[in-house]
Amino acid sequence: MNRKVVFLFLFVVGFCASQEEKAKQYYSFDANAYYGSIMLHNPDISHLISAHPSGFMLGYNRKTFGAAAWEQGYNYPDLGASFIYHNSNNAILGNNYGLYAHFNFYFLKRNLQFRIGQGIAYATNPYDRNTNFRNNAYGSKFLSSTFLMLNYRKENLFKGLGFNAGVSVVHYSNANVKAPNTSTNTLALNLGVTYNLSEDEPEYIKREKMQITEPIRYNLVFRSGINESDNIGAGQFPFYIFSGYADK
Repeated sequence: MNRKVVFLFLFVVGFCASQEEKAKQYYSFDANAYYGSIMLHNPDISHLISAHPSGFMLGYNRKTFGAAAWEQGYNYPDLGASFIYHNSNNAILGNNYGLYAHFNFYFLKRNLQFRIGQGIAYATNPYDRNTNFRNNAYGSKFLSSTFLMLNYRKENLFKGLGFNAGVSVVHYSNANVKAPNTSTNTLALNLGVTYNLSEDEPEYIKREKMQITEPIRYNLVFRSGINESDNIGAGQFPFYIFSGYADK
């Protein structure tokens, strides 16, 4: 399975890189190793916190310099894709392989980077009534996953190479599509290297702030899905949500 996930990650990277025809784009890569602990957010997973998870994160980033008007408003963020290998160092939990889309936001003269990613992960050893009944964290092979990274980052220190160090949080859950779903949250320290594909990056484009003249709009939203209660084997049932919001 790990080969398939890596292949999919490389396919996404290749597809994004093929979009260079309209205008020149600037890209960077980063690789981070991490080591941390599963946080005890629920006493029901206390028996699963027996070791320190470790793994690595690979990131592919497309930089922005203000070619689109919205980029300046968000301080020229990066758009990218990430791959995470998560070794729980626990035979009951197994390992996870995740593929994500992410954004990088910058602060403090671009020395502080905040990354948020959302994607899907594959769990190698989820709950099984007969062979793995102790794994009440992951009730299915495929999980929704979110991760956050806060890094001190220095790019292009030597021929495109740089480094970053910081803290990460990785969350795995299937949103109770299938029970059990106690989920896990790993808090970790990460250290890694960065590589810019181009050293001659352009200046950031700055425009005058635009006046927003759009009126307030009112929206109605209908959502639906399936869910299972915390009682294992109770079965999956549909749910329906009606909501409204205003935007400008």
